[in-house]
Amino acid sequence: MDSSVITGSTIPEPRDDIEFESHEAAYSFYKDYAKSVGFGTAKLSSRRSRSSKEFIDAKFSCIRYGNKQQSDDAINPRPSPKIGCKASMHVKRRQNGKWYIYSFVKEHNHELLPAQVHFFRSHRNDDPLKNDIRIRRRKSLSSVSKLFGAYQNVDCLEGYMRNQHDKGRSLVLESGDAQVLLDLFMHMQEENPKFFYAVDLNEEHRLRNLFWVDTKGMEDYSNFDDVVCFDTTYFTNKYKIPLVFFVGVNHHIQPTLLGCALIADETFYTFVWLMQTWFMAMGERAPQLMLTDQNNALKEAIGAVFPQTCHCFCLWHILEKIPRQLEYLSLWHDNFMVKFNKCIFKSWTEEQFEKRWGKLLDKFNLREVEWLQSLYGDRKYWVPTFMRDVSFAGLSTMSRSESLTSSYDKYVHAETSMREFIEQYKTILEDRYEEEAKADFDAWHETAELKSPSPFEKQMSLVYTHEIFRKFQVEVLGAAACHLKKESQDETTTMYTVKDFEDSQNYVVEWNETKSDIYCSCRSFEYKGYLCRHAIVVLQMSGVFSIPPKYVLQRWTNAALSRHPISERLDEVQTKVRRYNDLCRRAIILGEEGSLSQESYNIALCAIREALKQCASLNNSAETSACPNTSGSIEEENQYRNTSKERAPDLQVTGADKATRRAGAANTKESNHSSAVKKGKQVTRSGDVNVGGQEGFHLMGISDLGPTQSHNMMPAQLQNAVPTVFHNIMPTQLQNIASTHLHETRLPR
Repeated sequence: MDSSVITGSTIPEPRDDIEFESHEAAYSFYKDYAKSVGFGTAKLSSRRSRSSKEFIDAKFSCIRYGNKQQSDDAINPRPSPKIGCKASMHVKRRQNGKWYIYSFVKEHNHELLPAQVHFFRSHRNDDPLKNDIRIRRRKSLSSVSKLFGAYQNVDCLEGYMRNQHDKGRSLVLESGDAQVLLDLFMHMQEENPKFFYAVDLNEEHRLRNLFWVDTKGMEDYSNFDDVVCFDTTYFTNKYKIPLVFFVGVNHHIQPTLLGCALIADETFYTFVWLMQTWFMAMGERAPQLMLTDQNNALKEAIGAVFPQTCHCFCLWHILEKIPRQLEYLSLWHDNFMVKFNKCIFKSWTEEQFEKRWGKLLDKFNLREVEWLQSLYGDRKYWVPTFMRDVSFAGLSTMSRSESLTSSYDKYVHAETSMREFIEQYKTILEDRYEEEAKADFDAWHETAELKSPSPFEKQMSLVYTHEIFRKFQVEVLGAAACHLKKESQDETTTMYTVKDFEDSQNYVVEWNETKSDIYCSCRSFEYKGYLCRHAIVVLQMSGVFSIPPKYVLQRWTNAALSRHPISERLDEVQTKVRRYNDLCRRAIILGEEGSLSQESYNIALCAIREALKQCASLNNSAETSACPNTSGSIEEENQYRNTSKERAPDLQVTGADKATRRAGAANTKESNHSSAVKKGKQVTRSGDVNVGGQEGFHLMGISDLGPTQSHNMMPAQLQNAVPTVFHNIMPTQLQNIASTHLHETRLPR
């Protein structure tokens, strides 16, 4: 790519008439030029005079200059970005001590990245202030403060938001907090109309619950909907703001913020409303697994809204309650924890757990403790023994400090006010974009470093993302400190005991060669999503020198964002990853060039549509079970991706039914709008929930569920309590829906 395509640079291009005081000054000039153009730099070589010992010659280059030289049998090859680029600047010293440009090669053989240049190591520490994402974004953002069209008098709204005598039924906010929230939502929607929010009002028209999620959260969930953690830590610990988070994790092991809410209480109604609203915001796709604190109302709500979702309790939530719930055992705490951990983490079978749990209760006389009785009753929600074939993707840890959700603790403190949190919320979004962009950048510009001749390490180096590969690499190297012993064998399964000399613990590994099933009592795969050293050493000693495909989670691979599942053969995955990364790089170039003008945009869009059509046609013809109707445009492709996702069975409606409902909603909106204009404001009915769209608050009716719609729930609580679900309507369509009751609504079963 010719660097002349980069415009707006204030750094002059190197010329032979430019002089420098020293070779360091020359390098600083080249760095500034590289930073303005969009590439990293390196000092390639320098030479001193034999007589004076002073520098007389130096050469600087692009970071991708030259080719990586590494023998095939190298045990520890270093990562290298070199791809044969020739861009460089050669300077020499004159007799008068001045330095001049002897030669300059301008052209690069790769794309230039001026927008991401601060990620290159040579530019990271140049100017910390200019490199700060908050400062860079703040320059391009203007503060927006608008009132919602539905409420002409915000003071009136704030008046009934704060009522200390009704804390259990309405949200308690300080004076002015309502305006701050409304301004935030308007600001977010002005930046992106797809920003989603919903408001729940109680029977007295007081704000009860509030939920919102930005577009990035919805996009992240569309890619990583396997595990979601619902974190109520700030609410249960009585923080100043009653805040709860929906948190996920991306392929770089970075937390993703999938939604925020302010809630009035921890009742069944609140959690049902919140789960239903979040479900609707996420395109009506339920998560495969949801992690929460141990809470009966929350357990019942998740069971009602997400009956097909595996619901589990976070381990650290359970463990941190032990000192508080069993305070009178403080003198025997250490001894109790030894026995407790053995029962929880060392029980290989359910029978073994039952036996050890009984002994634990008898030894410490705990059979009458209600909390332990509830733990035992909920044992299938949290005890690792029952977690076979489950993957938590690193979201369930032993302590909160180890959990990804704790990364938000630096933004929210016990005394954080609403105004402070709103500013921190913007910072959270900025930091999230920055961290993911940097991880993507490193994935495209650096190769993984191998530290052993292990075939497992080499196999996964091109499959896993850098962050997961480094963790998996630790397990590969740790296998050298493990010794295994065969304990038993039957027709299908072989049992091993693996001694891990690093932590001086014994682990049980079960290996079924016929099915390629392997389980370890450390449960690394279940909790972290990749195989442990104990499983690796068993595979190695069994003559298996590649990770079985079923133990390579697509969410941890470089193909995580692909809508197509990875194939059974990992060598094909590696090839696919190379192709995928190459197309991503080229797409970035196309995006930069195509966005410069409307004409170039039209050309790029037309090319993408045609290429997508041809690729889809080619791929579908190779798949006998593929759908015959292939999309020919980007919009249709996105629609296919949304509708092809698995939905809750009872949320399916016919096309005619949907059309009828949309028509009815549109008519109702027109009628309500006319009424609102006449009266000067929009009236909120008791028991309604407001859903945010471009035009402000819209009412979402609450339906009365009949017995056939709630046979698995608590009838007394469900009457007039469960919000209507807009069947098969995406968040962007909610902007056009006004107050209306939709018939035949129900909770998904």
